[in-house]
Amino acid sequence: MVWLMDFPIHIRPDAEEPLYRQLFEQIAARIRSGDLPRGERLPATRELAGILGLNRTTVSAAYAMLEEHGLISGQVGRGSFVRGDAERPAAGVDWGTTLPAAGLSSGFGRDDIGFVMSRPSADLFPLDDFRDTCEAVLARRDLADILQLGSPSGFEPLRRRLLDDARAEQLAGPGDDILITNGCQQALDLIGRVLVRPGDTVAVEDPIYPGLKNLLAGLGAQLAGIPVGPRGIDIAQAERILRDKPRFVVVTSNFQNPTGATLPLESRLALLEAARTAGVPVVENDAYGDLRYTGEPLPALKQLDARGGTVLLRSFSKVSFPGLRVGWALGPKPLLDRLRQAKEAADLHTDQLSQAVLLEFLESGRLEKHRAHVRAAGGERLAATIAGCREFLPPGTQWTEPEGGMNVWVRLPAPLDASDLLQRARQEGVAFLPGRYFAVSRPDPGGLRLSFASLPPEKIREGLAILGRILRNELDARERLEPSPAMV
Repeated sequence: MVWLMDFPIHIRPDAEEPLYRQLFEQIAARIRSGDLPRGERLPATRELAGILGLNRTTVSAAYAMLEEHGLISGQVGRGSFVRGDAERPAAGVDWGTTLPAAGLSSGFGRDDIGFVMSRPSADLFPLDDFRDTCEAVLARRDLADILQLGSPSGFEPLRRRLLDDARAEQLAGPGDDILITNGCQQALDLIGRVLVRPGDTVAVEDPIYPGLKNLLAGLGAQLAGIPVGPRGIDIAQAERILRDKPRFVVVTSNFQNPTGATLPLESRLALLEAARTAGVPVVENDAYGDLRYTGEPLPALKQLDARGGTVLLRSFSKVSFPGLRVGWALGPKPLLDRLRQAKEAADLHTDQLSQAVLLEFLESGRLEKHRAHVRAAGGERLAATIAGCREFLPPGTQWTEPEGGMNVWVRLPAPLDASDLLQRARQEGVAFLPGRYFAVSRPDPGGLRLSFASLPPEKIREGLAILGRILRNELDARERLEPSPAMV
């Protein structure tokens, strides 16, 4: 292509920035500058991958970002064409160049069978119990105080209850405190803002929850990915990374997103010892810990850490109503004091009415009843997912078999690419997230996440039957295209 010869692309495999983002930024810069005019046809992903010596998945991810930013449009059967910025005004702020590149977004809408969102099913919400809970809170004599500005630390009765519960579970020591946050996501954001400066390294799981990857990248952090397998992070690799003293390490101890893996006890102890030796704080993201369907719970990293180097993040979102956005951070008071200051600067405090409602929901016994219902439904949906994978996915497919949570990680048989197959699946009403959304430093073109919690078992089975048929058809087509060996 002429444009490629005129504007060579330089990809640095040794750079910290992912390859797909390097490619995205270089093509985007040419489009925004006008060097690549509207209507210019880009090379096919396979062609450009061959020219640049990249994996086709890397090029597909870059093209997906370009399309999400409105810079190109894909036309079925014709290719990808530059859209540019024809509506750009002659003067004023050019937001396209003023704003930095955003993180990779899924861009998914409502599919018939969506394995995309890792969230509870709205069909399970106990709406009558919730209405009764709200009525109880609205009838309180201190309602005016609840509706007034509150403390950055959180609604004091809820803080007190959570701290008492943490002490009863031997999670909180005498030097610990609690901060109420807008879910675990805000807690992670506050920790990043307090501890990270641009260029700092943060150790994370690989694959990783996209919200955390985008958050840390937005703060300018360099991510050191620790490989995750069926039994959680690779401890030997974690120990090597921790020796380089990253600012902190984030680990999901139970039912990791996206793999569903749980960290065994021996790995928990080894991680804590490696972090203690290196003097690196541990951030334990335990958003899914309440969603155990089978097996015995393990002690939290926070509970095992006698030296005060761990901060524990939990939330009501996965076991009650995610729209209320109430979570909390439990950790050493010096860190919590700094997080509190950062929170006050960001949003003053978490909504007090939501906190009061969730406290009433908890103390009335309705939360425990709902939690039991969610666990029963979640167990059925996880079982349906595993059974569907066994029945419908082609030989050579691998998947995790977690004991809880909301996600199953699937690895397709080579040479299938989850990103390439996604559009075909969506045309038949099924959606999932390919591995490229979760990768830190290890591209996994055959990986994909199935989030099952929001789907009833019959929909899970139907979706996996469709997905299995698509995969088998693709494998059959590839086999027919394979050249026959010469007869000798």
